[in-house]
Amino acid sequence: MASSNYSILKIYLSSTDKFRSKLMYEHLVHLAKEQNISGVTVNRGIMGYGLSSTHISTSRFWELTEKLPLIVEMVDTTEALGNFYKLIEPDLNDMEKGCLVSLEPVQILLSKTGNKNRKK
Repeated sequence: MASSNYSILKIYLSSTDKFRSKLMYEHLVHLAKEQNISGVTVNRGIMGYGLSSTHISTSRFWELTEKLPLIVEMVDTTEALGNFYKLIEPDLNDMEKGCLVSLEPVQILLSKTGNKNRKK
């Protein structure tokens, strides 16, 4: 099943970025679920930096609080993701720190839902 009207929305931010009293990535995932975005994954990087970074953030086992790079990826129709971006754009612009957002076309090769009632 090849589809070309689908895209992936990627939002690059930090694990410590906030939206009001909530972590920004949690806010984005919950809002995406409310808006019926097909799928969302949050990936935590082990090392990285952004344009406004003064140093490279890295994951070390002895650090209790980690400021690490995150990528929030969402897959849906290009139209649905465009509409979702318009909804979250003010929240992203209000963040104290910087972020990067990209929208890329993607070809869906398989989209298979699981059966919640299936017994092993």
